[in-house]
Amino acid sequence: MNNNLLTSISENAGFVLGFLAIVLALFIVTYAFEKLARKKSGVNERILNTRTMVVIGVFSAISFVLMFFEVALPFAPSFYKIDLSDLPALIGAFAFGPIVGVLIEFIKILLNLIFQGTTTAFVGELANFIVGCSFVLPASIIYSFKKTRKTAIIATVVGTITITACGTIFNAVYLLPAFAALYGMPLESLIGMGTAINPNVTDVTSFVIMCVAPLNILKGGIDSVITVLIYKRISPILKTGTVSRVQKKAPASNG
Repeated sequence: MNNNLLTSISENAGFVLGFLAIVLALFIVTYAFEKLARKKSGVNERILNTRTMVVIGVFSAISFVLMFFEVALPFAPSFYKIDLSDLPALIGAFAFGPIVGVLIEFIKILLNLIFQGTTTAFVGELANFIVGCSFVLPASIIYSFKKTRKTAIIATVVGTITITACGTIFNAVYLLPAFAALYGMPLESLIGMGTAINPNVTDVTSFVIMCVAPLNILKGGIDSVITVLIYKRISPILKTGTVSRVQKKAPASNG
């Protein structure tokens, strides 16, 4: 852990404690839902075992790497970029339960802080975690109760709707004012960056509707489509380390 990060933690101790409290609260809520889903399906195995921990470690590292591959979008200011770092969390949560998804999201942020530090006094990291969980948690909780392709599609649609609503409201109520205060600029300056791209952006509400909401729809949609397409193919590898093969029954002999 670098000295700059330690300094940032000491300078923003109250915020960091609040961040950790939010993480803990999400873990508690997620654990309750996961226990309920496992009880309903009759699954009695431990939530976290050796294979699960290995997957969490590998997928967290993949998520961390994917954070570096950001793409700017033409309908939003340059400080809004899209990446696929929530994809491993969603796949991991589908395979092993919602808690795994939250752990991957959290460890991804930890790795980013350790190697990159923070330039936003942890505001950006908190936003990334909350918005990521708002996508992964609803989708994986729904899927954990009934693991079918139809449920997976419904779950990812709900997750996309949730991340869009959460990301839009969170930006309007907290994130945009927090960044304006952090960088010592009026909120109108941030809105002006949106107006320069889209003249219809005139205030916070129009900014988040026209810039933030489409970004989260696109992000959730891409992650959802990829997950639905590949999950069933890689699920046996994640859970057992082997590729499942359908054994064809040999036709009966007539002779």
